[in-house]
Amino acid sequence: MHQLSEFIEPDFGLLEYLLSQEVLSRSEYSEILSESGVAHRRSEALLNCLRSEDQCCKFLKALEETDQQHVVNFITQNGGQNA
Repeated sequence: MHQLSEFIEPDFGLLEYLLSQEVLSRSEYSEILSESGVAHRRSEALLNCLRSEDQCCKFLKALEETDQQHVVNFITQNGGQNA
């Protein structure tokens, strides 16, 4: 999860998209935004909020919608690891 958080860019539309799609609650959104420091801390907080398969599917869609297809590829291709 730490490696994945390095690739996600939460600050340019992703969090807002997830909020609008009700993947994140307002309190989760605010909590993620309150993470100070580098973006990967906000990304880690975001990943910790994803609990259901539906949320994960919507997360992948949100990544696509915010031009982060490289992250979708990383996730769906098992992070470059052989199965």
